[in-house]
Amino acid sequence: MNRKFFGTDGIRGRINQAPMTAEMAMKVGMAAGAHFARGDHVHRVVIGKDTRLSGYMMESALVAGFTSVGMDVVQVGPMPTPAVALLARSMRADLGVMISASHNPFQDNGIKLFGPDGYKLSDADEAAIEVLIDAEPVLAPAERTGRARRVEDARGRYIHAAKSTFPDHLSLDGLRVVVDCANGAAYQVAPAALWELGADVIPIGVTPNGRNINDQVGSTAPALLQETVAASGAHIGIALDGDADRLIVVDEKARVVDGDQLMALIATRWARRGQLRGGGLVATVMSNLGLERLLAGAGLTLERAGVGDRYVLERMRAGGFNVGGEQSGHIILSDHATTGDGLIAALQILAELVTEGRPASELLRLFEPVPQLLKNVRHSGGRPLDDARVKAVIAEAEAELNGRGRLVIRRSGTEPLIRVMAEGDDAAQVEALVDRICASVAEVA
Repeated sequence: MNRKFFGTDGIRGRINQAPMTAEMAMKVGMAAGAHFARGDHVHRVVIGKDTRLSGYMMESALVAGFTSVGMDVVQVGPMPTPAVALLARSMRADLGVMISASHNPFQDNGIKLFGPDGYKLSDADEAAIEVLIDAEPVLAPAERTGRARRVEDARGRYIHAAKSTFPDHLSLDGLRVVVDCANGAAYQVAPAALWELGADVIPIGVTPNGRNINDQVGSTAPALLQETVAASGAHIGIALDGDADRLIVVDEKARVVDGDQLMALIATRWARRGQLRGGGLVATVMSNLGLERLLAGAGLTLERAGVGDRYVLERMRAGGFNVGGEQSGHIILSDHATTGDGLIAALQILAELVTEGRPASELLRLFEPVPQLLKNVRHSGGRPLDDARVKAVIAEAEAELNGRGRLVIRRSGTEPLIRVMAEGDDAAQVEALVDRICASVAEVA
């Protein structure tokens, strides 16, 4: 599907530059409100945001757009993306909106939309909204314009929901946990949930100022978390990203554990207890070949989807899976949530840590990753992957791997980048192939 505004995860860009302007946010509110105005009931939208400075502006513009077409707005303030999905469903809203650019720097922002079922919108819904964005809006008559109000207990609702996913017979008593909230949306809810479950919590990345979200903190910058775990003698460290739908873990030896290892632990333990559905898990084309080999050895399958947690979820729903995610730490546990939820995934990891009584460094290293290398090549537009010269280099690389590894070359859905990934048992070969492909892309980009 050719998209004009929507990428792989909503609409995203640099603030005050198209498409991420207040004018566009108002148009999105009008368009999405019109698209979901079905039936004669009072229509409602739940709007949350992360801690970016531009969130105030985008929130106000969205409120104006939704109310102008007759939708009531419930504002919940800084909340994780999965909390907005949960609240949209539990409050019987017609849709939910999260204002966030996830792990990007504060200069960026984005708009993510959820349907009344709490799931991200389908391609068809996004296409319909794109048409309405470009159309003349149909405004509500004066007596039917919407109202806006803030809900003060939203944090408590989400904390309760997250805690309910942790086994009743367990507690985190005696466990020292460092939690890095990336100065983002979970800066209040994540430390509170962990503390209420009994953990000795050491919070970092919990002083947002509008400009420091994801700045040297969070799941994409784990150095501070590693240092804090080592200095404090913590049993484990947990890193979320700016909107808290992503999880990366640091073990007690201050080593980073990625989403592939976390999914491996959850899937294999759930399989032992008869909780795993679908006979395996769903990951993306970027997940390590080592994960696939581990699962195969346990009699489980790895289904691969396109990059983006929405595509993982689509495959999960189609195949009846209840575990899926991405190497980057988006982990979807559909028994508990309709989208990736870093806090809920962390609670499942902590539950296994408590149950098995083993150090995180032992528990979270289920397989040896196959050498894998990912590099990005920035381009100025066009379709460099369609160039015959690039295709020839890629074909040569595939022939060299000869079935002993994988290539994944794709366009980014959110940035003007070509992502080049290779993996195989020979690290030197992998690096050489990636460099050769990147060089050919750079020549035509």
